[in-house]
Order: sequence, then C-alpha cells, then structure tokens
Amino acid sequence: MGCDGRVSGLLRRNLQPTLTYWSVFFSFGLCIAFLGPTLLDLRCQTHSSLPQISWVFFSQQLCLLLGSALGGVFKRTLAQSLWALFTSSLAISLVFAVIPLCRDVKVLASVMALAGLAMGCIDTVANMQLVRIYQKDSAIFLQVLHFFVGFGALLSPLIADPFLSEANCLPANGTANSTAGSHLFHASRVLGQHHAEAWRWSNQSLSRLPPQDGTGTRVSYAFWIMALINLPVPMAVLFLLSKERLLACCPQRRPLLLSADELALETQPPEKEDASSLPPKFQPHPGHEDLFSCCQRRNFKGAPYSFFAIHITAALVLFMTDGMTGEYSAFVYSYAVEKPLSVGHKVAGYLPSLFWGFITLGRLISIPISSKVKPATMVFINVVGVVMTFLVLLVFSYNVAFLFVGTASLGLFLSSTFPSMLAYTEDILQYKGCATTVLVTGAGIGEMVLQMLVGSFLPRTKP
Repeated sequence: MGCDGRVSGLLRRNLQPTLTYWSVFFSFGLCIAFLGPTLLDLRCQTHSSLPQISWVFFSQQLCLLLGSALGGVFKRTLAQSLWALFTSSLAISLVFAVIPLCRDVKVLASVMALAGLAMGCIDTVANMQLVRIYQKDSAIFLQVLHFFVGFGALLSPLIADPFLSEANCLPANGTANSTAGSHLFHASRVLGQHHAEAWRWSNQSLSRLPPQDGTGTRVSYAFWIMALINLPVPMAVLFLLSKERLLACCPQRRPLLLSADELALETQPPEKEDASSLPPKFQPHPGHEDLFSCCQRRNFKGAPYSFFAIHITAALVLFMTDGMTGEYSAFVYSYAVEKPLSVGHKVAGYLPSLFWGFITLGRLISIPISSKVKPATMVFINVVGVVMTFLVLLVFSYNVAFLFVGTASLGLFLSSTFPSMLAYTEDILQYKGCATTVLVTGAGIGEMVLQMLVGSFLPRTKP
C-alpha cells in the first residue's frame, strides 16, 4: 500500500511531463505501422516494384537507428529533451502530409528517412526521461508508455483500411491470358519471381504507368487524416515547454512541477555556487549517456564482465523481439494477399490492425501486472510465448484462420517485452551505465536488419 502511495505521489508531481512523454510515443506508434497495409498502394503511387519500395522500409529503419543513437545527445538537459521531442513530433505530422506528394520512390525513401530520425529521437529521449524521473518505480510507467505506441500503431492501419485499393494498378492485358496472366504478373511484381523477361517488362510498365482507379488520391486522405490527428502532440510538448519556462518568450523561473531530481536536491544543504547547483533542466543528467559517450574507454575501466554481458544479452533479446515486431507488421499484409493464402486485400488489411491491437491490449494488461510481477518473469513468459507462437504459425502456414490466431498471439506476447527488459536491465545496473541507449539502439538495429532481410527474400521466393 505504501509503495502504491509513493508511486501515485510521484505521478501527481510529474503528471504533465509524464502525459506529454506518453503522447509523444503515440506519434511514434502512428508512424511505425502505416507502411505495411499501404505498401502496395504506395508502390502504385511511386510506379515502383516491391524490391524498390522495400528500400523505403530500410531507409526508415536505418534512420530510426541513427536517431536512437543520436537521441541521447538531446537528453542532457530538460530543455534539449523537450525541444527535440517537439521538433520530432512536428516532423512526423509534416511527413504524413508530404507522403501523398511523393511520386518517386527515392523521394518517398528520403521522406521516410526523416520520419525515422524523428522516431529514433522520440524513442530514446522519452524512455530516458521516464526512467530518470521514476527510476525503480519506472516499470509501470514504461508499460503505459509502450501502450501508447501500440495504440498509435493500432489506429494508423484502421485509418488507412477504408482507403486501400482492391483494384490492380496494372493493366490486365499484359499477357496472353488476361486472367491467369494477371495473377502471374501480380505475383511476380509483389513477390519478385526472377523471370528475366517478366521482370524487365514489369519495371518498364511501372515506370510509365499512371495510377488507376484513384489509388494515389484515396490513400492520400488517410495520410492527411493521420497528420491532423498527430498535430495536438507537438502542441502538448510546446505547452510543457511553456509551463517549464523554457520558451524564449517566457521569463526563466522555477517550474511549478518539481522533477524527481529537484525533490532530491531540495533535501540537501546548499554548497558553493557551481554547475551542480543549477536547476536540473539546465544541467546534464548523470547516469544515462548517448551512444557515443557510452563507447568512451573511460566508461569501461574496472567494469566486470557481467556489466558487458547484461548489456549485450538485453540488446540481443530486443534485437530479435523488436525486429520481429517490425518485419511482421510490415510484411504480413503482402504475405496474406498472395498464394497459397490469397486473402482479399480488405480482409488482409485487418491483419496489421489485429497485430497492433493485441500489442496494445497486451500492454494495457501489463500495466497492473507489472506492479505485481517482476520484470524478469514477464520477459521469460513473453519469450517462451513468442517461440511457441512461431512454431504454430510454421506448422499451420497454409491455414488462414491460424494466420489470424497466430497474429493475435504474437502481438500479445511481444507487447511488453521491451518495457519489461528495459526496466529489468536498468534495475540490475542500478540506473548506471548505458542500458537505455544500448537497448534502444539494439532494438533499432533488429527492426532494420530483419525488415531488410525479409524484404530481400520475398522477391526471390514464394511466401
């Protein structure tokens, strides 16, 4: 009961910053899940083949990784952190607004690279700030933070689904047999079967073929809706900047809401005037460093082998689990619409929503559970559940019903792995070292590498 009272007291003192960090992760979720169901429509919009459009995933994930590594640079003071979050969340709205204007796959990849940088910065800064505020009580707040990722990722496919095109954007008379040829060509353009003649013909046709049936226009509405939905998020960050008196137009004075570090400082007698006597929002936060500071040799002197083992093991777990999350949500739609499953486009469009819906549900359930169950136990249950689910999906790989069941189960078990592993690792290291930065970077590498591997594999084989 005393623990619950302390946690609720911490939340009351840090309510506005906490709500702001949660809302910024909603932007992250909106941006992470829309590419999967809109992949084929964006391919038609940019007149590209699936191998070409797959580079959009790569550019986003590569820059997400870079943003995660660079994000630690902006968390050194509260002012830097909030301005970085404001810029990143605003950039995501701009990206959504510009995507319908991208008629070339290279331009689209560049725009998604900007989105990746913004997402990576949000990922690192928001996680670090919550861990800094709540420390040993951060597990439950991290679960809520990642619930908002799932909520945003659930919402974006649902917004896109009514605007997805059922029609083939390619002419049906491209082969001798219009029906069989259309199916063969559709398979070759989506799965990239390497028949040299068909491949050359598809690239030539795509380069000069305008989108048909208003595909580009219809998908545009979905992106503009998401841009408007995301706009309140940078406004919330701007409001927090104003409340903390960090805007140039506001006079500098102590904020109304005290951070955890300020409460600790108030209990200590004042010493001589130096940098450490500054309010925490103007001084660097100790304990958590950016990736480049972490790699400095002085940080490794005298460290036991267990220090490195903990960082590496936790990063590898998140490399796999977050990599699975990214590649499954990105390609489950394309996998479902092709043979042998041949699910309808509209029905297949629900798969990413189902996946992210159960991720959201799992994170919602994990909020009360995380206050009763140790993070290590939750990580073990999640990893075992993911392995069992993949075995079921492999055994029943030709069954549509099991694809939907497996999608829901996979989302449920992947849901709380990241926040549980982060809380567990930080707790072991007593909030020293570089756990948050290393784990976020490891997860980003996993999302990039697994999506790149699956994207390069699909054009050469059937699902």
